[in-house]
Amino acid sequence: MIISKASEISERCAALRKEEFITIDTEFLREKTYYPKLCLIQISDPKKNAFAIDPLDPNVDLTPVFELLKDEKVLKVFHAARQDMEIFYNLMQAVPTPVFDTQIAAMVCGYGDSVGYESLVKNICGHGLDKSAQFTNWAHRPLSTKQMNYALADVTHLCDIYDHLSKRLESMGRTRWVFEEEEILMDPATYENDPQEMWRKIKIRSPKPKTLAVLRELAAWREQVAQTKNLPRTWIMRDDTLADMASQAPTDMKELKKIRNIPGDIENKELGKTLLSTIQRALDSEPKSWPKMEKRKPLSPKASAALDVLKMLLKIQSAENGVATKLVATSNDLEELAMEDKPKNHVLKGWRYEVFGREAMALKNGELAIGLKDGKITKIDLTKK
Repeated sequence: MIISKASEISERCAALRKEEFITIDTEFLREKTYYPKLCLIQISDPKKNAFAIDPLDPNVDLTPVFELLKDEKVLKVFHAARQDMEIFYNLMQAVPTPVFDTQIAAMVCGYGDSVGYESLVKNICGHGLDKSAQFTNWAHRPLSTKQMNYALADVTHLCDIYDHLSKRLESMGRTRWVFEEEEILMDPATYENDPQEMWRKIKIRSPKPKTLAVLRELAAWREQVAQTKNLPRTWIMRDDTLADMASQAPTDMKELKKIRNIPGDIENKELGKTLLSTIQRALDSEPKSWPKMEKRKPLSPKASAALDVLKMLLKIQSAENGVATKLVATSNDLEELAMEDKPKNHVLKGWRYEVFGREAMALKNGELAIGLKDGKITKIDLTKK
């Protein structure tokens, strides 16, 4: 069911604000825009009374939806919520709260790293999904019956998945873990792209401070243009073109024309003047303000050996506790543990410390070893004689 009448949307959302939780999903397009183009919002109550709202209908007022999403008394259940949260943040300048992400919950419950929705439906609901409508054009109207069935099924299955995972988390005493992991989803800064920081996403061969200063200005210029025109970044200018300009730092039109993928008639366009002035602004800036690329320390033989053992310990602890290894610790986390005498990463805080951090530090301090016993990899407590 798709609704567009203001009164019906308002009534539905008012009723949902009395529920303990709701499930939400969106369909959107992003291939030709900077910001995601929201094409459909699907919502269900706990009894699977699902409906969809068409945000492309010029008569639709989404205010009741936004009020529902900001109602702290109603839990909003998503799967892999990152992009949905970004869409709603862009539209209402606030993040939905509180949120329960079934992908994170599934990782905490041991379903594997970044488990997909289709896999959860199969494992928890006991049947497969027809995904043939997933990559259709959601902006085209009218939507087909097949598209609507697919869209609404996403939020109805999500009710069963949430019910299963929430009960399992409670029985395992891990509900707190999920909400700790979702703190980054609830932070508005997660969805704000600072133009001055976009240079960090561009690969460059020579990361000298002067080069990075030029790259920072060029990347910020591109980001601002992309945001203003609502176009993909690469439609404004490709990463490798920005990197080449930063490396060569042309100061006149003749030098600028030598850069790869720069139009041959650049001297006749305002773009050429803009690029040269952007580069010059970076070159004229105070050298003390130029960014520096942090160099990663090479692993010593001792640290490298420690890293190998920590990886093994992580697998053991993740298997014993039934939680995805990716959620417990990243490669960078493990490297820091191996290299630093007093590491300060999040592996040594909260639930991660209980699952892995405590034993990781015991391993580093010579209080724990890993060996073979009866043909199986086993932890050996060296503090016990």
